[in-house]
Amino acid sequence: MNGVKAKIVVLDGYTLCPGDLNFDELKEFGDVTLYERTPAALVAERIGDARIVLTNKALITREVMDACPEMRYIGVLATGYNVVDMDAASQRGIVVTNVPAYSTQAVAQHALALLLCAMSRVGEYDAQVKAGRWQNSPDFCFFAGAMEEIAGKTIGIIGFGSIGQAMARVCLGLGMRVIVHTRTKREGWPEVEFVSREELFARSDVISLHCPLTEQTRAIIGREAIACMRPGVRVINTARGPLVDEQAMADALREGRVACFMADVLSTEPPKADNPLLSAPNTILTPHVAWAPLQTRRRLLATAVGNVRAYMSGCPRNVVSRLSR
Repeated sequence: MNGVKAKIVVLDGYTLCPGDLNFDELKEFGDVTLYERTPAALVAERIGDARIVLTNKALITREVMDACPEMRYIGVLATGYNVVDMDAASQRGIVVTNVPAYSTQAVAQHALALLLCAMSRVGEYDAQVKAGRWQNSPDFCFFAGAMEEIAGKTIGIIGFGSIGQAMARVCLGLGMRVIVHTRTKREGWPEVEFVSREELFARSDVISLHCPLTEQTRAIIGREAIACMRPGVRVINTARGPLVDEQAMADALREGRVACFMADVLSTEPPKADNPLLSAPNTILTPHVAWAPLQTRRRLLATAVGNVRAYMSGCPRNVVSRLSR
């Protein structure tokens, strides 16, 4: 395909390039049409006769593929590619690529930031200082709530891929005991103890989720799991929202069984107004931004453009679905 120009459509480019980056490098490969967002009803219409399509969250279903027979390449602007009907893509010979492992350090950093925020209460102190409490304090300091050291506490990590391993490293560096539940025990981790899910629930002061969403892990943190945990446990979710039964977690927070729930992901994004976690006590919630430091997005964009370049040169890379007929 060297020298051949293609029609390219980016369905939802805003979250990757909200103004500080751009998709200009794609122009090397053909005519580019960029949409900040695309509702489901307009996906097929906007793809039209494009051969190359880039998507982040816009779904590319079997019906969309039927309506867009010229499509030959789908570049997912993320690691997960559940937004594409993979069976339909394979049947039609559509190459699908993703961007693996671009946000490992960023997500581990964010998970740690959530934990530090909960343990040191930095946000609460900052707000109270700016509200005038320090200025009016009779002492050189004041206390807005109990702080705790994380050194010596046990963190249970569920899932031990690249992000889970990065989280383990930083927690070990801060003096935490690290226990892990994963399908496959990893070699070369003498400071980490691999345990069953039940033992992890029973022993952990903090639980951090870093596993994929599957039918086996959906609602892995639910009422039964919470009942097995230490009273006052803290739970972090920077993986996928549906890993947590949100109503069960909200109830546990109100009952005091869980001391704090920290999450960058929820079951529906953006969340609906009646999501029980939005009104539950002792939560720290961020809007699915763990992946998104500028350096991380630069890396994602460079890889996504490189994927298109490799496809156009006839040697596709980071392929998750190939021609099957």
